[in-house]
Amino acid sequence: MGVLIPIGSGKGGVGKTVFTANLGAVLASHGKTVILVDLDLGGANLHTCLGVRNNHPGVGSIVWKKEKRLENLVVPTSVDRLFLVPGDNLLPGTANLEFFTKRRIMKELLELTADYVLVDLGAGASYNVVDFWLMSPDGIVVTAPEIPAILNAYSFLKTAAFRLLFRSFKKGSEQRERIVDFVVNRAEGQGDTFLAFAERLAESDGEAGGAAGLKALDELRRLRPRVVVNQGNGESDAAIAQRLREISSRNLGLGMEYIAYIMRDQSVPASIAGRSPLAVSDPDAMFIRGVKAAADRILRAPEAPAPGLELDDEDLFSMIERAFDEQGSPTL
Repeated sequence: MGVLIPIGSGKGGVGKTVFTANLGAVLASHGKTVILVDLDLGGANLHTCLGVRNNHPGVGSIVWKKEKRLENLVVPTSVDRLFLVPGDNLLPGTANLEFFTKRRIMKELLELTADYVLVDLGAGASYNVVDFWLMSPDGIVVTAPEIPAILNAYSFLKTAAFRLLFRSFKKGSEQRERIVDFVVNRAEGQGDTFLAFAERLAESDGEAGGAAGLKALDELRRLRPRVVVNQGNGESDAAIAQRLREISSRNLGLGMEYIAYIMRDQSVPASIAGRSPLAVSDPDAMFIRGVKAAADRILRAPEAPAPGLELDDEDLFSMIERAFDEQGSPTL
């Protein structure tokens, strides 16, 4: 396989899908073979940005066991070297993935043959979305320079950091219980950052903090989200976007890389209505200049190894709910 790039967002309406479609088109214009995978289960619409008819079987066929291989679902687009695995358009009701189906889709994603596989995830920070996003340490988060979008992007990264730590240890382990305790009892903006907590886990005495703790710390240190700020209106918006880095550093201890600041462009809605990527219909558009900046950073970046995380059917949120039932509902 090539480079896997999951693309998520803390909330809908920030232009994640339009960005994904045009990033794929720009990478393809550099001679790269690109497969776009629509994993916005329950709200798949990547095909509309590409002008692909809604009559092809997609990821829903994997969910409903009508198809075994993602590669059998790949369809061409009007853009040379750009391909699509559609979402669940023909088979609704696939938003809630079972554990074994999720694991199967993850395996299939890694077996797709392309230079780049871009995965358009659903908005929000459900554990299914975050698990797919954590398949690469260099996943992209798309946000907008508005306070609600920035806070939701931070919530996404916070969930990713918790989920990464949680999945670094085996099911039923003492460390998972300690992670849940940290989540439940930590007040926002106070106490250890996630990174500092991971360092304490790694320093623990005995087997509980041995190789697994060091591995968890290493994975968290390697997590360096790439952020795209979309729908900007000018220089004043940059200060709002910068707050994402500030609150993430203060609470998570994580760095991040801003790979594009994309100005609001009125030609984007017209391209969607015209069912053609703006990168094709108007490659000099302001929006596409921002997408090209992100593509340049991606093309220059060295390929990072995927995190080696445990995957099982025990999720963090069910454990937190149990902790809430036992202790009441603390402030996170």
